Amino acid sequence: MLRRLYNHTLELSTRPWAPLWLFLVAMAEASVFPLPPDVLLIPMALAAPRRALLFALIATLGSVLGGAIGYGIGYGLFVKLAQPIIHFYHYDAAFAAFQHKFAEYGAAIILIKGLTPIPYKIVTIAAGAAGFNFWAFMGLSFITRGARFLLEAVLLRFFGEPARDFIDRRLGLVTGVFALLLVGGFLILKFA
Repeated sequence: MLRRLYNHTLELSTRPWAPLWLFLVAMAEASVFPLPPDVLLIPMALAAPRRALLFALIATLGSVLGGAIGYGIGYGLFVKLAQPIIHFYHYDAAFAAFQHKFAEYGAAIILIKGLTPIPYKIVTIAAGAAGFNFWAFMGLSFITRGARFLLEAVLLRFFGEPARDFIDRRLGLVTGVFALLLVGGFLILKFA
């Protein structure tokens, strides 16, 4: 079943509308959606390595726009919209601690956490709720999200064939490591 899903995702990633979906998933992930855009970026870059940098730019722009939406949720709609999202993900205590740290270390938090598997929506909502300077937030988001997606794209552009062969041979291992990183990001956020 995993193999069929992987092959189907690779096939879908070559379709003309795949970049639009990448943009939309990146935008949604930065504000409310739980899955990272990497689940589309990686197969798309593997299927078309010469377009990997373009895909990274699309993911970056979607993520930064989604970051602005997340910031707006945190800034303008915290009580009505953000608190239910945070509560839904059981991040109430972690968010309160994070918000306190944000006031003191906001720029560093945006840069560091934007590169990690920690859900970026928490950073964007916290930035808005903390009243962090919007334009500084946007610039830092572009830098950190761009660096993350660009690094993936460059690696896949130049090592795409060996990576694809590795993934093809060890799909279960790769999927397990990805799931572990995703869960690890949530756990780090919960207990940090």
